[in-house]
Amino acid sequence: MARIKTQMGRRAFIRNTSLASGGLVLGFSMLNSCRPKDAEKMAAREMPDEWFEINAYLRIGDNGLVTIMAPNPEFGQGVITSMPMIVADELDVDWQDVLVEQANFDQEDYGWQFTGGSQGIRRRWEGLRMAGATAKQMLIAAAADTWQVPASEITVSGGVLSHSASNNSAGYGEMASLAAKLEVPEEVTLKEVKDFTIIGTSKKSVENHKIVTGKPLFGLDYRFDGALVAMVVHPPAFGLQLKSFDGSQVKTMPGIVDVFRIKTLEDGFTRGYFDTNAFTDLVAVVGNTTWEVMNAKKQLEVEWEPIADSKFTMDRFGTEMEVDVPSGLESTEDHYAQMNEMAERSATTTRKDGNPEEVFKTAAKTIERSYSCPFLAHNCMEPMNFFAHVTEEGAKLAGPLQAPVLTAPTVAARLGMPVEKIDIELTRMGGGFGRRAYGHYAVEAALISREAKAPVKLVYTREDDMTCGIYRPSYRADYKAALDGNNNLIAFHVKAGGIPETPLFANRFPAGAVDNYLAQQWEINSNITIGAFRAPRSNFMAGVEQAFLDEVAEAAGKDPIEFRLELLQRAKDNPVGEENEYDPDRLAGVLKLVREKSNWSQVPSGTHRGVSAYFCHNSYAAHVVDVTMEGNTPKVESVVCALDCGIVINPDAAANMAEGAIVDGVGNAMYGNLSFTDGKPDQNNFDSYKIIRHSETPKNIEVHFVQNEIDPTGLGEPPFPPVFGALANAIYKATGRRHYHQPFATDKPPLVG
Repeated sequence: MARIKTQMGRRAFIRNTSLASGGLVLGFSMLNSCRPKDAEKMAAREMPDEWFEINAYLRIGDNGLVTIMAPNPEFGQGVITSMPMIVADELDVDWQDVLVEQANFDQEDYGWQFTGGSQGIRRRWEGLRMAGATAKQMLIAAAADTWQVPASEITVSGGVLSHSASNNSAGYGEMASLAAKLEVPEEVTLKEVKDFTIIGTSKKSVENHKIVTGKPLFGLDYRFDGALVAMVVHPPAFGLQLKSFDGSQVKTMPGIVDVFRIKTLEDGFTRGYFDTNAFTDLVAVVGNTTWEVMNAKKQLEVEWEPIADSKFTMDRFGTEMEVDVPSGLESTEDHYAQMNEMAERSATTTRKDGNPEEVFKTAAKTIERSYSCPFLAHNCMEPMNFFAHVTEEGAKLAGPLQAPVLTAPTVAARLGMPVEKIDIELTRMGGGFGRRAYGHYAVEAALISREAKAPVKLVYTREDDMTCGIYRPSYRADYKAALDGNNNLIAFHVKAGGIPETPLFANRFPAGAVDNYLAQQWEINSNITIGAFRAPRSNFMAGVEQAFLDEVAEAAGKDPIEFRLELLQRAKDNPVGEENEYDPDRLAGVLKLVREKSNWSQVPSGTHRGVSAYFCHNSYAAHVVDVTMEGNTPKVESVVCALDCGIVINPDAAANMAEGAIVDGVGNAMYGNLSFTDGKPDQNNFDSYKIIRHSETPKNIEVHFVQNEIDPTGLGEPPFPPVFGALANAIYKATGRRHYHQPFATDKPPLVG
């Protein structure tokens, strides 16, 4: 068992305990929630007469029921269940005696409340365990004091404290009031992995019943007496800004309360990393109902004008940087022409091993390929929305938000009030994928409420959501590989860039496995706003890297899996360089597991098979995709997935997350595309921007996990990027055509050879 020092007194521990993993900031305000909201779950049990606060994450009722707070926002990835499972396991309480509540934003109590980057469980793993273990130790201490016996002789199981020598036993509820008064112990004991009883078992989502019965959970469900409905009008194209508007006619329309201008970010404001926003000068329309406001919005007379070149300062987590925003109306056709031109120019070298330039001159065989992809929109099923009620006393906000810890300071700065006066209630999100980390819509709601002097519910239309930015960038990558006379990979060159960022990861596989390796990057500036999209940058690089490696394996006359395993063995036994990000054993492990589970060498008749494997967000994923042909159209029959994400908290939920990532990957690879003409998105709703349909999803998905005792790493994103490459490789086997541009459904490459 691991002994973890808390090294501070109770109140300081409650407020300030931050672990190296970034997980735990203890503290809990009983004002947030005095009784469990989910009482129906325990309908067969009496609710406690009194609750006792133990720490930020839990309180115990006098009858033994335990309420555990889920600190991170939930958007379908399951942290509202898995995080309390971690606390409950270390607490040694029966899961059926646990109630779960979503915590609201409270930086003092919960610290880094951010769901994204597949870091939720990883960052809070040790802290959540400490919350449960600390409470258990305090309960044991209370029992030991009550019974006048050594604490070391007390055992715990399922929320019951026992001392066999004195024949004493008590439920947690009987000791909770005493435990809540004790000092926090200086160190706590965490369980060994073999002793987990809840972690590693499958639990249904604590919100399943609410979801299937339509209970209010999401931001769009939020209701507040007297709240008005608000919508915003933003420029129709990137590169334009608001010049003037005439709201006089709109104000006379039925149900319309007011029309006014808002500026979400003041000139000279130093933006946080997630304050991305192309359109900071907007017109707000406020009224009684959604329908009335939508109709009024369509009638509003607005005049736009071109933007000028500008700059703003961004604070990127402590590092200030100046960001250039170019003027002009950009088009997709020009973007690809610019990227083609950049691919021919010299670029910034980010890693170089050996002497690749010389090796390429004398190689027995050289393979060169270029890959590109378009912008992508997030298209969360629930459009952006937020509630706000701003008064002189403070601001109450509520809605779907991935990063309240990063949005609250911006709201506070814009309203000119202390962040302590910003109260944010976190609702469930109808999709996130990075989009809801950018909280400009919360700032907009707050400003509209202040100007309207009323509570308001801001709602985006689908067209608003799809055309106001925060997209996955457009990328390009050029690869070159050299083989010697024995078909060994002896040189590798990757040169990648994008609009407006590079997707390159210079130190990922096959870096470290090739003696002569060169990685270069470039960027093209743009006024089109981009942001995190599920597995940022990896969602492009994984696919193109793995598609290219398949071509290299084919040129070498080697099985695709064996070819990768040979390189990984080299990276393990005799690695090149010292900055390789990945663990060759773990990456090889998922390849071996997916080879076994897919029966790789036994391909059914009429089936065409592709493989890929990739490391990102601290985890490892490999896929085998099987494709069949229906006429001239490839159809995904099945996907076998192998994952190494360390200890799996909730296996069924983890498998569901991987399944969702795979479907998402197939859909984006086949159909995802956002293009521009003179700064205006060509697609603004699902009639023109295609997402995958049910009939196009894989008929079967298997998910297998590598079993180990490594602390949990990422899971929401790692299964997503490798899908693109495995699908491309399978389609090649099926059609004889290799895809070099996404989306595959509209890409028409020639037959190979």
